[in-house]
Amino acid sequence: MRRVIFMAYFLKKTNNKKGTYLQIYESFYDPQRRGGAHRSYKPIGYVHELQQKGIDDPIAFYSDEVKKLNQELKIRKQQEKQRLISEESPEKLLGYFPLKNLNDALGCKKYMDLMQTATDFRFNVFDMMSALIYARAVHPCSKSKTYDEVIPKLFERYGFSLDQLYSGLEYLGLEYEKVMEIYNHQVNQKYKFDTAHTYFDCTNFYFEIDREDAFRRKGPSKENRKEPIVGLGLLLDARQIPIGMKLYPGNESEQPVMRSVIDSLKQRSNITGRTIQVADKGLNCFHNILHALKAGDGYLFSKSVKTLSEAEKTWVLLENDYADVKNKKGEVLYRIKECVDDFAYTYTDAAGKRKTVNLREKRVVTFNPKLAEKQKFEISRQVEKAKILKAGAAKKSEYGDSAKYVRFVASDKKGEKTDGQVKVEINDKAIENAKKLAGYNMMVTSEIHMAASEIYAAYHSLWRIEESFRVMKSQLDARPVYLQKEETITGHFLICYLAVLLTRLLQIHILKDEYGTEEIFDFIHDFRVAKVSDRKFINLTRNSPFIRELSSVTGLPLTSYFLGTEEINKVLSHRF
Repeated sequence: MRRVIFMAYFLKKTNNKKGTYLQIYESFYDPQRRGGAHRSYKPIGYVHELQQKGIDDPIAFYSDEVKKLNQELKIRKQQEKQRLISEESPEKLLGYFPLKNLNDALGCKKYMDLMQTATDFRFNVFDMMSALIYARAVHPCSKSKTYDEVIPKLFERYGFSLDQLYSGLEYLGLEYEKVMEIYNHQVNQKYKFDTAHTYFDCTNFYFEIDREDAFRRKGPSKENRKEPIVGLGLLLDARQIPIGMKLYPGNESEQPVMRSVIDSLKQRSNITGRTIQVADKGLNCFHNILHALKAGDGYLFSKSVKTLSEAEKTWVLLENDYADVKNKKGEVLYRIKECVDDFAYTYTDAAGKRKTVNLREKRVVTFNPKLAEKQKFEISRQVEKAKILKAGAAKKSEYGDSAKYVRFVASDKKGEKTDGQVKVEINDKAIENAKKLAGYNMMVTSEIHMAASEIYAAYHSLWRIEESFRVMKSQLDARPVYLQKEETITGHFLICYLAVLLTRLLQIHILKDEYGTEEIFDFIHDFRVAKVSDRKFINLTRNSPFIRELSSVTGLPLTSYFLGTEEINKVLSHRF
């Protein structure tokens, strides 16, 4: 087994046409290469997009995170030295226990054990898979690091080698549809999927490799990455609980592949009802809409208010008919209104002729005051950048996003247009229009009978699902060395999918959807104990409203400082 020695983390800033992209990288000493190397640890995003989300100074913010990571690395190295004295770490991760409780209660193990009888594995595949699910939830990292550092901190002892882990992952990828079928059967038995209508969403994940293969192909990335990607389609029930997933090569455009993935997932899951296809701004083309309607399905997508007709913009900006949505403290979270009307779509048919059809749709528009402030700040920042570039006689290519707020006019010294010098002017009208539309978002759907609040909740819940997937996936570590095979990659995503499934069951059925994904994962990551004697542990977890609520729901001593072996076993064997 190849081992690497981690040395430090650092913040990498990559400048391109879209802006400055931030990633946290890890440097390490690779004995096989006999030298230092580095790889991506955590992709973050573009500076301007992070500012829009409320992070005023993303570089400073994530520089602090890098400092914390290096401090934690230093502590881990010190602990590793101490571990030479004791084979077992005194610290144990316990935040995965709700997922374990749910996983055990579903009773999938007996079916997977039967499935395994057709193999010659000398380890239990279900146990290995479960360990990877729990490890991914508490601390997403590379497979080798998971094996060496995370799994040993789980309470259960698992009897498989690293080579067996990779073999098992490949097997799971090969048989992932059967595994999902087993879980679907058991989930439906215990909780019942709500398939009155279903939702479909898709995304993609990039791999930091330059060389394509049959599965990882360069294509249209949602993160504007140039590396090879893999597409993933998710089918979810009416409460956004996963029913199935399907991977497809990244070079296949999502627009035509979407229909085949939906049909495949519905057929596999025996779903005959209406599926609402959820898409972002890039996938709301008429052909996707037409495919959905022809199949008896619907659609829900976001639409940029900037691209609306002047009549629609006027309707959006009119103050009447908006309803305030407030939090428990009475603070306005957002304002919302809706309308139902016939809207024209123009498309080119198979014969190359331009045609126009009218579709009856519901359009829901929201206004978020906090988002408006962030977007106005970003507009002002871009305008100031444009003024600086103008004063410095910068080239047109240097303006980037700030080019939206200037005009490039060919003129001479008298202001008369020529084919010569280009004059840069601040576009006050464009700035004014952008600020007017700040904070507004629109959702368009075929589901005219759905309440506006339901449409909003569905769209944003699906975003939350995708975000959870990204958080848990973290890094496809060991790129490009370890996870090369299509089956192994698929097995990895199956692990992520099952972690999402168990988390959503916890969120919807146990916690009654009163807590968000972030709060749940904060608990899963933080809940840990330290062994102080043979039968006694101390609780290292910070108190919070969430842990108190979970303690109340389960009747478990989650807030106690001292926990005996008996209490720990009670936590791990709890049944919801």
